[in-house]
Amino acid sequence: MPPASSDDRHLAVAVEQARLGLAEGGIPVGSALVVDGEVVGRGRNRRFQRGSAVLHAEIDALEDAGWLEPSLYARATLYTTLSPCQMCSGAVVLYGIPRVVIGDCETAPGEVDYLVGHGVEVVDAADPECITIAREFIEAHPEVWNA
Repeated sequence: MPPASSDDRHLAVAVEQARLGLAEGGIPVGSALVVDGEVVGRGRNRRFQRGSAVLHAEIDALEDAGWLEPSLYARATLYTTLSPCQMCSGAVVLYGIPRVVIGDCETAPGEVDYLVGHGVEVVDAADPECITIAREFIEAHPEVWNA
């Protein structure tokens, strides 16, 4: 088997975060912020765990990374298991993150057009594991997904 690409390895970090979030009783969405090949922030949707209105996986990863020099954001890639919403896409644009790799653009289309329209390179990984995680959760917990 050929070695996994860097995108595959970093998306796997986001998947690990999604699984941790699910184990904590949250929505299984995970994210990782990577600069120059190094994971500098990991995050998962913690809205239910922390009673937060804004703690989506992407925001959690940015928070975990802490304050970074703008030049680092300009070299970053954000990995996320599910297509980012308006808030998270806005954060990508605000911080000048030039690239986003998305594991699942099918289940929730998010704001891909917004990202692309703002010059962000979007990679649709169409990862079967990410798609399965989201779909199984939505089927099992529609009341949480739609909250």
